[in-house]
Amino acid sequence: MIRTEDIHSLSDFQRNAKAHVARLKKTGHPEVLTVNGMAELVVLSADAFQELADKAERGEAVEGIRRGLAEAQAGKGRPVKQALDAIRAKHRIPKIS
Repeated sequence: MIRTEDIHSLSDFQRNAKAHVARLKKTGHPEVLTVNGMAELVVLSADAFQELADKAERGEAVEGIRRGLAEAQAGKGRPVKQALDAIRAKHRIPKIS
């Protein structure tokens, strides 16, 4: 959620970049930068961005696992041996004995 204290003009950000960067690092909160009173950009620290990206990645992975389990329970898919054989055939990968 964006807090009102995290909304600043782009001009203010440019004039006081060091203070904004320090605040971004300290709080971890994003800042919304405005141009002519309208939201134009969102800025956040590299650490906050990485944390956000990691959360999104984990969410996608969990959703993919849920989808796969649901498909398996619905009888979709095929046995691993068949899937691997199909991949080997498609890419001409020899079986290793």
